[in-house]
Amino acid sequence: MSLPAAILAGGMATRLMPLTEKIPKALIDINGEPFIAHQLRLLRSKGIVSVVICAGHLGEMIRDFVDDGRRFDIQVEYSFDGGRLLGTGGAIKKALNLLGDNFFVLYGDSYLPCNYQEVEAAFEVSGKRGLMTVFRNEGAWDTSNVEFKDGQILAYDKRRLSPRMRHIDYGLGLFQREAFDSVPEEMPYDLAELYRFLLGKGELAAFEVEQRFYEIGSVGGLEELKRHLADGS
Repeated sequence: MSLPAAILAGGMATRLMPLTEKIPKALIDINGEPFIAHQLRLLRSKGIVSVVICAGHLGEMIRDFVDDGRRFDIQVEYSFDGGRLLGTGGAIKKALNLLGDNFFVLYGDSYLPCNYQEVEAAFEVSGKRGLMTVFRNEGAWDTSNVEFKDGQILAYDKRRLSPRMRHIDYGLGLFQREAFDSVPEEMPYDLAELYRFLLGKGELAAFEVEQRFYEIGSVGGLEELKRHLADGS
């Protein structure tokens, strides 16, 4: 059985206004169904049977639609940010008691058709506290932000970019619970900061995936995913 997965679905989705004025990004219609329905079915097809949705803005609407996940043949629980948005890292910190010792993390706007079993096996072999999946992007699908060579991440930064960054953070991570020891409780914190912290400590493994990612964080990404799913590819 595969590890559980946390889905980060707490953002405000300002880039998609006015689509997200009254609904969260996870419920945007993709070919007749909310995006999260496609995402949960993909995860289940990859062997994941337990999911924790980390929800924030309009998160109750996600819970109303997904409920306990039974119709997707997947067990779904919820962790809500509460009075303030906690960011991607802070939201995971709050959900740790639902996630157990080791778990996947992915973003609520990502559709990631890679081999989750292979990623999990690489994480176990590494013995490290975290693992980032990377994809050789060459600036094609989004801004490349990872310098990766000989199976190792040499640099990761979304702001300070260099020509040596030809890969991108694919959007699927794996963590030991202890990786979040340094993350403050109930405080906004970005997962990218934790990745950089682990990298500096020599505690970040890497796995290069071959399949491109899809995302609904932009209007262009939405249309691409609609075409991909319509093709049945």
